[in-house]
Amino acid sequence: MMDESALILVAILPSKRDFDIARMLGWYRIPLKSAPKMLFVDYIAFYQPKAVTQTEFGMVKAYAEVRGHELVRRVDLFRDEKDHPRAHEEYFKISLGPLQTIDPPIVANEWKRLTFLYTTGRQFMGATTLNDLVVRSSERNQLWQMICERAASRTGYNQHDVLPFEIPSDMLPFLGMIASNR
Repeated sequence: MMDESALILVAILPSKRDFDIARMLGWYRIPLKSAPKMLFVDYIAFYQPKAVTQTEFGMVKAYAEVRGHELVRRVDLFRDEKDHPRAHEEYFKISLGPLQTIDPPIVANEWKRLTFLYTTGRQFMGATTLNDLVVRSSERNQLWQMICERAASRTGYNQHDVLPFEIPSDMLPFLGMIASNR
């Protein structure tokens, strides 16, 4: 059972191929150039757009425990794609535990796009829509502090030197907020 204090990254699952890789091979990839700033999370939940399935899209139907991550080149992930235009770009390869299904799934409703969103186990376990995953005002600083502490404890850097307590504007979208709605 997921702990209420678990840190979860909700991430887009861009294709059926990516779903199959996560399910059968136990890993997920994120291009370094578009990755969130901190990947030391307990779980990753997958938002499925229409590209994954034509009948069940715009929802989070699965999640997995994160067991670690490493930086690799795309060609190391897909050895048969040596001529791919991004073959030598760097990607995070995130090692996963078994996929767990969510029934009923967490639906998008009015959300149209999602790349990455941090949330907590408490928010995740009670969510029926993506809006329910957004950590609200007073708890948002606690979520940011949890992200800062996790990054500091895993990297060895002093969190006060690396991650300020005030939420930087470039992190606002990952916390489900728009700069003007702080």
